[in-house]
Amino acid sequence: MYQALYRKYRPQAFENVVGQKMVVNTLKNAVIHNHINHAYLFSGPRGTGKTTIAKIFARLINCTDCSLGNACGKCENCNYSFSKECMDIIEIDAASNNGVDEIRELRNKVNVLPTQLKYKVYIIDEVHMLSIGAFNALLKTIEEPPQHVIFILATTDPQKIPSTIISRCQWYSFKKISEADIVTCLENIVRLENIKVDSSVLLKIAQASDGGLRDAIGLLDKLWTYSNDKITITDFYELNGQIDEENLKKFEEFIFSYNIKETFLSVEKFYNDGKNLVQILKQLIIHIKDELFDYYMKNLPLLYEENKLVDFLNFLNDKLVEIKKADDVKLSTEIFLLHYIKQQNENMNLFLNEKKSLKNENSEKNVEIKKVDNRINALNKKNDSINSIEYKKLMIIRTKNTMIKATKKDLAKENENFLKLNNYIFDQNCGYLACEILDGKIRASSEENIVISYEYESMIEKMSDHFFKLNEFYNDVTSSSKKIAFITSTCWEDLKKQYINLKQQGEQFEYQVEPILNIGSNNDKINIESEDNLITKTVEMFGDLVEIE
Repeated sequence: MYQALYRKYRPQAFENVVGQKMVVNTLKNAVIHNHINHAYLFSGPRGTGKTTIAKIFARLINCTDCSLGNACGKCENCNYSFSKECMDIIEIDAASNNGVDEIRELRNKVNVLPTQLKYKVYIIDEVHMLSIGAFNALLKTIEEPPQHVIFILATTDPQKIPSTIISRCQWYSFKKISEADIVTCLENIVRLENIKVDSSVLLKIAQASDGGLRDAIGLLDKLWTYSNDKITITDFYELNGQIDEENLKKFEEFIFSYNIKETFLSVEKFYNDGKNLVQILKQLIIHIKDELFDYYMKNLPLLYEENKLVDFLNFLNDKLVEIKKADDVKLSTEIFLLHYIKQQNENMNLFLNEKKSLKNENSEKNVEIKKVDNRINALNKKNDSINSIEYKKLMIIRTKNTMIKATKKDLAKENENFLKLNNYIFDQNCGYLACEILDGKIRASSEENIVISYEYESMIEKMSDHFFKLNEFYNDVTSSSKKIAFITSTCWEDLKKQYINLKQQGEQFEYQVEPILNIGSNNDKINIESEDNLITKTVEMFGDLVEIE
């Protein structure tokens, strides 16, 4: 009688287990150090090795020479545990034995000593299928089993198991097996069985199995039976109800060009040809994921906008489970695609309307921008460099002076003005100035001054080369006459602490006259503070202080 490949190549020892290294190593160490628990819970996706490892572990703990964490395979216990007549390793399917009566019968049997082995091991598969009454009946036995009994519970759905059961077990979580590990295992089977197969098919099998090695081996077995001579990629698509790469790319094109008619005709054709629509949607997910991977990791160009692909993946991923469970998968798929395309068309129309509106606004702003450009052209011809030490000193003084008279109202107004810089970021003449200022964050504002902080000292030093140009540009854009202080975020935090400490003591920063700076190589001197303004500042020493953020 023919033996299925997944049964023929089921691992008989830990070293042959694929993809569960953490679980295997922990269980081996438990045997080596004689830390064997009375109850275990193995949870994870189907086909990842839960029952297989449970059987290997059951044989290992009963081996008379297991000091190295491997069953010897030669002793009487090993020979008996591997035989079909073994009555001390009992496998129970909870899906068909899930009642209270079955568990009560099990409770009566656990007190019976093993016929030959050291431990009697009960492997309860799909344990989440037990009824509440059955779990209650099992609880006391799992809590205090006889010394010769070990329970291994296996499940794909641990959420359905009562916490009272879980807390009495040593829990191991099994992960999905990687595509690379699955392909390696399939290559070994293909070699041993002398199966002729296109190399691309094995990867497709691994992707279709969704991390389940048993499913992957089963699919290989089915393809081997289906093909006449050599398993081809066409055989794979036919057997799995999928479509080839060419049709998949066309389907993708119809979706992202928002062509409802062609998209629906494609779904209709796939359905009439007997294709599996859920599998085709999974194909689409993998295909788009590969496109994004090549874009991010290999800098290959995308045929469609990155945000479109990412949004569609998120949307499809959310709906796929719902589509799978639908009574009418075809209808559910059509509704999903219709909803997506309709939503994208609405977004596109909204974008076009906004663009039209912005165009009208920009025609009015262009006059203002042109005026600013003219001013910047004139500024660009000036030498605007400042001595580094004098520049930093001025920034500290100006920041402290700002904090003396800063108000919440001024800060809110300046944040609105700040947004006006966005209109100039693509301007050829002054875009770099807008971008430099926008990289910072407004920290405080008074009627005369603004403080803007930046993350890095290098940015502050770079801006010192054209400091007055930046200040004049900002005032031209915002129609104001503010004086700006550019400081680092670290410096701002230090000054803020000083300000708060002084305020708690009933004091504040002392107003300081801004120094006269040397600008340019010709040593021309510019007085930053006019005499009249200085007198006004001295009189207005105290103001409506803002709570510094």
